Amino acid sequence: MKILMVLTSHNEFGTSGNATGFWLEEFATPYYLFIDKGAVVTLASPKGGTPPIDPTSEQEAYATDATRRFAEDDTVRKLLADTCILEKLDAEEFDAVFYPGGHGPLWDLANNEKSLSLISDFLAQGKPVGAVCHGSAALLQVKNSDGDFVIKGKEFSAFTDSEEEIVGATALVPFSIEQEAIENGAIFRKSGDWSSFAVADGLLITGQNPQSSEATAQLFLEKLVS
Repeated sequence: MKILMVLTSHNEFGTSGNATGFWLEEFATPYYLFIDKGAVVTLASPKGGTPPIDPTSEQEAYATDATRRFAEDDTVRKLLADTCILEKLDAEEFDAVFYPGGHGPLWDLANNEKSLSLISDFLAQGKPVGAVCHGSAALLQVKNSDGDFVIKGKEFSAFTDSEEEIVGATALVPFSIEQEAIENGAIFRKSGDWSSFAVADGLLITGQNPQSSEATAQLFLEKLVS
């Protein structure tokens, strides 16, 4: 199994003056599930090099077994220090693609032309596309060969409006994933705030929040090996 994981290169949290990036747990949990199943994982980002980790996600309050494993894993840290430039990659090289979240993707992956075309190519080739939390923003604008949004009529999950409000980010984010997904025809699914929730609909596998990382990655792997 060859899995592409796409991480954000964006590190500015709107006009707050705070840093953002990818949420460590949403990367670490899927990454270790994938490699422990024997997958070969390639890491990429729009700018290549070292993608920013949201500093809040490195705090002990948000630590998990996977993030603690990451802290001791020199191999993966070296891989993260030199991610591939997204523009140079092709869907034919991989069996599936997965997008971790963190707020960063709202700014650079939601409308990245290369990312949009890659996702479209993966789906056209019958390959799974997974995303968790704000990583799901990367799917919102993807269209199929008929010009329809690929999420139209599909069950879809992502960080919810109520969760965004709880973390005080409603006025900082460039758009609401929940509302844009609904506007683009998705059947938006969610559970309670901070509950683990993931859904698979065809080749699309999406999860609601950081607590959903494991469930999303498991559904993704099931789709990949089915």
